[in-house]
Amino acid sequence: MADPISDARPPTWRGLRSHRDWLGAETARLLDFARGARVERGFGWLDAAGTPEPERPAELWITARMAHVFALGDLAGHPGSGPLADHGLVALREVFADRDDGGWFPSVAETGPVRTDKEAYPHAFVLLAAASGAMAGREPAAALLADVIDVVERRFWSEEEGAVVEGWDRGWDRLEAYRGANANMHMVEAFLAAGDATRDAAWYERALRIAERLIHGFAREHDWRIPEHFDGAWRPIPDYNADQPRHAFRPFGVTPGHGLEWSRLLLQVRAALATPPDWLLEAAQGLFRRAVTDGWSAPGGFVYTTGLDGRPAVTDRLHWVVTEAIGAAAVLHDATGAAEYERWYRTCWDFAALHLLDRERGSWWSELDEALRPSDRTWSGKPDVYHALQATLIPRLPTTPSLAGALRDGALA
Repeated sequence: MADPISDARPPTWRGLRSHRDWLGAETARLLDFARGARVERGFGWLDAAGTPEPERPAELWITARMAHVFALGDLAGHPGSGPLADHGLVALREVFADRDDGGWFPSVAETGPVRTDKEAYPHAFVLLAAASGAMAGREPAAALLADVIDVVERRFWSEEEGAVVEGWDRGWDRLEAYRGANANMHMVEAFLAAGDATRDAAWYERALRIAERLIHGFAREHDWRIPEHFDGAWRPIPDYNADQPRHAFRPFGVTPGHGLEWSRLLLQVRAALATPPDWLLEAAQGLFRRAVTDGWSAPGGFVYTTGLDGRPAVTDRLHWVVTEAIGAAAVLHDATGAAEYERWYRTCWDFAALHLLDRERGSWWSELDEALRPSDRTWSGKPDVYHALQATLIPRLPTTPSLAGALRDGALA
C-alpha cells in the first residue's frame, strides 16, 4: 500500500488563492510605479526611482509597450489604467506618426524626430498596443489599429519570406540587408493579439510561419539555441556584434531569454490554431530546457547571452529573462503537468522576490551583475514594466493567443 504521507504533493503555487493574490498585488504595484512614466510626448524612460529622465527623447518602443500595459491594466480592472492607455495611444498617432511617409519614428524629442528610420521592433509594439487597446474598448485604438495593420502588411510582412523584414529608411526606399529574430519574435506576439482583436485568423497563420522559419528550422538545427542575426537572404551571421556583446536589442550570440519567450509564444500560437502542428509543444519544451541549461548560472539568475556552443558570453542577469522563464514555466506546466515546470516556476519567483523586486523604490531592478548587485552595464534605470507585469498575469490566465484576449473574455483567476 502506498504511504499517504510520502505520496502527498503540495499544491501548485498557481492553485493557491494566496499566491494568486500575491500576483495581483504585484500587478497593482507595477501599475502604480508605471504611472510615473507619463510625459507630454507619451511615456518616458524611468530612472531607478521611477522619475522620467528628462534628457532622453521619448522612445516609440517604450510608449507603445506602456500603452499596451495600461490596456491590460484596464482590462484587469485597475482604475486609472484606461486613461493612461488612451494617453499612450494618442501619442502614437499624434507624436510618433510620420504624417508624410507613414509609419512611426523610433525616437522623438521636443523639437521633433531624433531618428527617422522605420524599424520592425518598435512597430511590433505599436501593433500590440493598438490591438490590446482595441480589445479594451479604448476609443483611440480603432483608428491606430487600422493604420498600423496597413503599415505592417505593406512594409514589414514578407509573404515570400514568411517573416518580417527589419528596417527601412524614412521614405521606405532602402531596406536594411539584415533579418533579426528579435523583431520577428515580437511580431509573433503582436500578430497573435491582432488576430484576437480583428478575429482574422490570417494573423495566426503568419505567426506560425515566422515560428516555422526561426524555431522549427534554425533553432531545431542548432539544438534549440536560436541564432539571432541573419543577412537579407536568411543566412546566419554568427559573429554579428561580436564587438558590441551587450547591445540592448541586437546582442552578440544566443539569448537564453528569447528561448524562454519563444517557448511561451509557441504555446500561444498552438492555442490560436484549429489544428496546430505537433512540433509546437516539442519545440516549446526543447527551447525551455536548452535555455535553463545554458542560461541559469550560480549564484542564480540567467546570463544575458551565450555563444552558439552554450558558453556564457555576457553574464549580466537581466530581469526580463526571469520574467519570461516564469511565463514559460506556467504555460508549459498547463500543457504537460510536468513537475519540472512547477519547480522552475517557484525557483524563478523566489529569485525575483529576493534579488529583483525593488521594494523601496518600486518595480524591478533591470539587471544585476555576477554577484547579484544592481548594475547598469547594459540597461540604466527601469525603462518600463512590460515584461514584469506580464509575468504577474500569465500565471493567472489560460494559455490563449493574447493576454488582452484572455482578459477581454473574463478569464483572469
